[in-house]
Amino acid sequence: MASYRELLKQREDLQKQIEEAQEQEVAAAIEKVRAIISEYSLTPEQVFARTRGRRGPKPGATAPKYRDPVSGATWSGMGREPGWIKGQPREQFLIQS
Repeated sequence: MASYRELLKQREDLQKQIEEAQEQEVAAAIEKVRAIISEYSLTPEQVFARTRGRRGPKPGATAPKYRDPVSGATWSGMGREPGWIKGQPREQFLIQS
């Protein structure tokens, strides 16, 4: 079994190897990315633009249909009834278009 000092030395050597391997792989990846950017004439805006999927309302979200005149809270009519409309006729809370 190796001594404590020998193991520390091995760890240092491995850490250096890890850092060198990482630098080489990062350099290779950057080279590939640059080649692709050049090949397709990509702009930074195209490469680093936010994804289009999360703009606008959430999927399945609907416009509010009812409004609480006291608090201004709204409800679409979907899901659980809020406390301010529970047990009351909904017509009085309808939002006029």
